[in-house]
This record gives sequence, C-alpha cells and structure tokens, in this order.
Amino acid sequence: MKTTLLSIGLISALIFFSFISKPQKTEKKEINWLSITEAYQKNQEEPRKIFVDVYTNWCGWCKKMDKETFSDPEVVDMVNEKFYAVKLNAENTEPITMAGDTTTAQMIARSMGVTGYPTIVYIKEDFKTIQPVPGYQNAKKFKDTLEKILEWE
Repeated sequence: MKTTLLSIGLISALIFFSFISKPQKTEKKEINWLSITEAYQKNQEEPRKIFVDVYTNWCGWCKKMDKETFSDPEVVDMVNEKFYAVKLNAENTEPITMAGDTTTAQMIARSMGVTGYPTIVYIKEDFKTIQPVPGYQNAKKFKDTLEKILEWE
C-alpha cells in the first residue's frame, strides 16, 4: 500500500513538473540574407565581399545546402561577420532596379555565368569581379572557400 501511494505521489509530481517546466529554446543562428539591391546599397556604405546563392525552387541540392551548409553555426558566423549574403532565384522575372538600371534575377544569374544550380557567385567589394562556383558544397568545403575568397585583393 505504501509503495502504491509513493508511486502515485511520484508520478503525480513528475506530471506536475513536466507541465510547469518549459523547455528552453536554443537560439538557432541564421544567415542574414539580403536581396541583391540591399547588398548593393550596404556595400556602398560599408564595402564587403558578397556571395550570391543562385538557386531555383525545384533544386534538391539547393535545398540540401540550405538545410546543411547554410545552417552550420560556423558558416553562419563567418558569413554574417565578413560577407553580404544574397539569395537569388534564377527563375524570377520580376523587375529589379539597382544603380539606376532595371533587370531581373534571371538576367543577373545569366550575366554572372550561372548555368546550373546551386551556384555560389563571389563578388569583390568593387561589385564587378565575379567568380561562380557551381555545385553543392558541404559546410567544411564552403568554409574553406569563404576563407580563400577573403584573401582576394
């Protein structure tokens, strides 16, 4: 009888505490994604290297990079501290006005030499020198590439 009462009391206490204790949320780090026009404007005020994630909605490898590479905490920290990060949907045909010119994301992707997805395009602070790197990159490879890009003069 004592064992039964003790068990009921213990179970009741566990149930009570499970309801009142809320699990603490861990803050998930995310890349501060910008539009191409926002990156251009920010670059005018504070020049940084830029990387453009050129993707499409149907691209499986693009989604894998979003989920695995771009969510890696070390990648997020490096990108947010040293780069302007841009997401560019290569199939978007809505007008974009930048530096007095009107274009589309689709035309920008083509002008950067993008032929497959995902492609990461690196742009120097002068917003002119471009280096596209096609294909999926895991977090380690992407971090290594970012470190090399930071060495560009």
